[in-house]
Amino acid sequence: MTAAVWVVSPPRPEADALAEALSLPPAIARVLVNRRILTADEARAFLYGGLDGLHDPYLMKGMDRAVDRIRVAIDRGEKILVFGDYDVDGVLSTVMLKKALTTLGAEVDYFIPERLTDGYGIKDEHVRIPVERGAGLVISVDCGIKSVEFVARAREKGVDVIVTDHHRPGETLPDAVAVLNPVLAGSGYPDAGLAGVGVTFKLVQALLEKAGKPAGLPHYMKLVSIGTVADVAELKGENRVFVKQGLKGLRDVANPGLRSLLEACGLGNRRISEGDLGFRIGPRINAAGRMGMTDLAVRLFFSEDPAETLALVQKLDELNAQRQKTEEKIFNEARGRVEERGLDRKYKCLVLGSPDWHRGVIGIVASKLKDRFNRPVVLFHYENGKAHGSGRSIPEVPLIDLLDDCKQHFLSYGGHKLAVGCTLPTESMAAFKETLNPLADARIPEDSLKRKIKIDGPLGFAAIDDKFLETFALLVPFGVGNPKPLFMADNVDVIGDPQVLQGKHLKFRARQNGRSFDALCWDKADWRHIVHRGDRVSLAFSIMTSEYMGAREVSLSIEDLRV
Repeated sequence: MTAAVWVVSPPRPEADALAEALSLPPAIARVLVNRRILTADEARAFLYGGLDGLHDPYLMKGMDRAVDRIRVAIDRGEKILVFGDYDVDGVLSTVMLKKALTTLGAEVDYFIPERLTDGYGIKDEHVRIPVERGAGLVISVDCGIKSVEFVARAREKGVDVIVTDHHRPGETLPDAVAVLNPVLAGSGYPDAGLAGVGVTFKLVQALLEKAGKPAGLPHYMKLVSIGTVADVAELKGENRVFVKQGLKGLRDVANPGLRSLLEACGLGNRRISEGDLGFRIGPRINAAGRMGMTDLAVRLFFSEDPAETLALVQKLDELNAQRQKTEEKIFNEARGRVEERGLDRKYKCLVLGSPDWHRGVIGIVASKLKDRFNRPVVLFHYENGKAHGSGRSIPEVPLIDLLDDCKQHFLSYGGHKLAVGCTLPTESMAAFKETLNPLADARIPEDSLKRKIKIDGPLGFAAIDDKFLETFALLVPFGVGNPKPLFMADNVDVIGDPQVLQGKHLKFRARQNGRSFDALCWDKADWRHIVHRGDRVSLAFSIMTSEYMGAREVSLSIEDLRV
């Protein structure tokens, strides 16, 4: 149906050993091995692990100094300023740390720069904020790893700084009281994949345990789970624990703001999934920052007034709807430009910009274009002589590495393998492209730009029984690092006429060896011209389950098929 290459993981002996040791269905054991979970102990931890799988926060270099300095501030009655970021990760990190510090008796204030006026990160001029507000200690969350000058100027003003971040550092680290960042060489921490909320949680964990209040930790998992999924962090190690526990906690929410948000997302009376975190809850929180009104999202989590929380959620809904319209307009314009000019045939990394493209939305559009053209994309908004960029990449291409070798053109930049941000003078855009394009040509193999469908292995319909489904449910949450398993089935008959749903989806009944399931092809209504009753097909599919009237229903979500 597409030009995609089906890449089927080969069988490995470790899968047979796992299946036998833990009495797992062979297809599930194969999935685990494909995720590099090779031993019975690793599989048990992955499938059944809980809070006992959390690491000691003091393994992270600098944690002892950070906790000691914060306790001194609390004992002295010294004001603490939490400096956050405007995305979901940064907003929820700010909320978590402010709540925890307040619980411990601290006087706490917070500041989050506005995306549209301040841009990302802590700027040198931001030193005025703690000075004006009378704070003696600044704690950054989800930012600050490159704020060398800010930390130096703050110290001159008598303000100490603790940096918590998860982004890659520059050539020099800030000379802060403590720098908590698991990606640093020598950080000592066994899990480098934490999002900003994860690093913040480790600080909260250390603080609460030191104060003898560890029982409150599960409460924070709800926010950690949302921020981890929204920041597209790998769902391995501690991140997996955070999200699993957070999803459990979201079944019973006490915070009025979060409860109102869940109800606005239509999640008030049903089980919440990791997909809900990433596609319903996260975007509404993110919309505030993207549209230049970040404080609305922070206020939501501190409000106790039902009328206020309702008004804030309604405003976030409006901003999200506005964001969606803006995003669609930019996507259509950018996609048209690429297709009309054949840019995807000329360049391995797409770079586009416009003064009319909303600065707060270009990152989402870059992600959609990345998916469509299967290559890295960096989009820019031009304003007042500066080009503000946001980029997204495919797994095979670490985009931050490309930017590292173009840094001579930037006023500032940062990020990680799959997502970056940067700012440069508009007049330097041509030079940036001249540097970037040869690097992309040399480093990105042509094969990596072909759309690949990675299949975990064959799965006959007869094998989709109760035991398989019960074990399959233990694999969640799915996401980066633990993608939803894709299986393959051959010699499948299409029975009945395929139906178009809502004008954009295709549904048909699929049967193999007497066993049949509904097959749903999302956003693939055009397949109706190719798939017909009586056809025999091969399917690349994932499993979907739902509850209806107390009964479990199973269907297939079709990623690709071949007639």
